[in-house]
Amino acid sequence: MKLTKTAIDDYKLDDWKLVEGSSAAMVAELKKAIDKKEPIVVTGWSPHWMFSKYDLKYLEDPNESFGGAENINSIARKGLEQDAPGAYKILDQFFWDTKDMENVMVQVSEGMSPSEAAEKWIKENQDKVSKWTQGAQTGNGEKIKLVYVAWDTEIASTNVIGKVLEQNGYDVTLSQVEVGPMFAGVANGSADAMVAAWLPGTHLEYYNKYKAEMVDLGPNLKGTKNGLVVPDYVDIDSIEDLK
Repeated sequence: MKLTKTAIDDYKLDDWKLVEGSSAAMVAELKKAIDKKEPIVVTGWSPHWMFSKYDLKYLEDPNESFGGAENINSIARKGLEQDAPGAYKILDQFFWDTKDMENVMVQVSEGMSPSEAAEKWIKENQDKVSKWTQGAQTGNGEKIKLVYVAWDTEIASTNVIGKVLEQNGYDVTLSQVEVGPMFAGVANGSADAMVAAWLPGTHLEYYNKYKAEMVDLGPNLKGTKNGLVVPDYVDIDSIEDLK
C-alpha cells in the first residue's frame, strides 16, 4: 500500500483513489470484476495464488516506484549443521520457483489445509523434492523448530519444507510469529531455521541486526515482485497509461 501511494505521486495519478482493505477483500473485488470482464487495477505481489487462478499482468513501472525483485532466503541457527546435518542439508538445498509456491497457495485458498496442500504438492513433485534431500542423511527423530510469519507465501513454503523434513526422519514443529521474533528466535537458538527472509529489501533491517548470529543459506526462491496488476483483457501495459 505504501509503495502504491508512492507510485500515485510519482506518476501524478491525481484522478485515482487508492482503496484500502484486506488481501481477501482485494481478491474478492478482482474476481467480481473478472466475472463481468470489467477493468480493475489491484496492488499485486508475487508469489500469490491469484496469478495461478487468473490471467493477470503487471503494469510496467518505468519510474521503478515499486523497486526491484527480491529473493526469499533460508536462514539457520548456528550449530544446526553439527546438531542435525541432514536437516541442515535439506534446508540448504531447498529451492523452488514462484509457480510451485502459488500452486500450494491455490489449494489453501480453495479450502485445503496448509498441511494437506503441502503433502499434495510433495507427492506431485517428487523430482524436485529428491534434489532437496539428495545426499542428506536421514534423521533419527531430532526435533526441528521452524518459525514463519503469517503470510500466505510463508505458510506454503514452511509447511512444504516441514513435511519434507518429517518424511526424512525429523520431529518438526512449525511456529507462527511476527517478523522480529522470527529473526530473533533463529539468532538466539530458540528456533532452528526459517525459510521466510525477504531480501535485500523487505526484511533488511532485521537481517542486518541479527546476521552475525545466523547462517544465511541463500535463496530458496528468486524473483518476488510488487506492482500494480490488471487482468489480461485490460488494454494497457504501463502505470503511465493510467493517466
